[in-house]
Parts: sequence; structure tokens; C-alpha cells
Amino acid sequence: MASLIAPLTLCLWYNGDAEEAAQFYARTFASSSVDAVMRAPSDFPGGSEGVVLTVEFTVLGAKCIGLNGGPNFPHTQAFSFQVATDTQEETDRYWDAIVGNGGEESACGWCKDKWGLSWQITPRALSSGMADPDPAVRKRVFEAMMTMRKIDIATIEAAARGDG
Repeated sequence: MASLIAPLTLCLWYNGDAEEAAQFYARTFASSSVDAVMRAPSDFPGGSEGVVLTVEFTVLGAKCIGLNGGPNFPHTQAFSFQVATDTQEETDRYWDAIVGNGGEESACGWCKDKWGLSWQITPRALSSGMADPDPAVRKRVFEAMMTMRKIDIATIEAAARGDG
């Protein structure tokens, strides 16, 4: 059965492992699923019947399609998923899942999964602090964030209050 096409779908390029990535995202993030897998109906130049061509999946409610296009176009930090979190537990769970599954840490709440996609695991406390009407609060929150890899909500909240 053909799937319904969403009005906007993010197309993400993979090197033959789109299905593995989609399954990981579905296990890791709420409101996520693997929705459809399209396999080649016959042999083609560079591939054979039955190989996975595309995978339709949903990440945190966002519709995506993984295209197994080969190694020519690797992911860069020019594109990232920004995931808003409410608690340190949620922040830790997402961060640890991505980094612990072959990913790597970066600065200021950024990390990269094993397929090269960048993720910003961003507690709402950080976003609120950065949007505070008081420039002194924004400065303290920003300076605290700049020292972090994974965001520590307690430290961000203390910076917002001017503690420490």
C-alpha cells in the first residue's frame, strides 16, 4: 500500500544504512516510528533487487525519508535536529543514546550520531534563559552554556538567577 505523502518531508541522505538509522530514532525519541521501507523491485546499476532504497520515518513528529544514496554526500553541521527537553533526565537520555550509539560529543549541547547527523539537545531552560528580557541574565546563561558539552540544566538555572 502506498504511503500518504506529507506536505513537508525532510530527505536525509545515507550510505546504505537509512533503515538502521530510522530504527534507532524510533527506539530513542518519543513520537517516532519507522513508517515504510521501499526496496528495489529489480536489479539496477549499482544495486540489486531487494536492497533498501528509501525509508520513511518520523522523528518527534517530523516526517523524514532516508535515502540510501551512497557515500557522495555526507551530513554536515549545516543541518541539525534541535530537540527541546524539559528535564535533565530527558536531556541525558537523548544525549546518552546518541553519543553512546557510536556518536560524538560537541560543544554547547550539540552532538553527532553515528550516521553523521548533528543534534542539538536543548533544554527549554537554556532557550528561556537566552530569551530573557534582562541582558545580564542572557549573558550569564550564554557564558555558562559556552563551557558545556551536554547542557546541565541546574547550572543554566543558577546562571540565570545569578548564583555562583
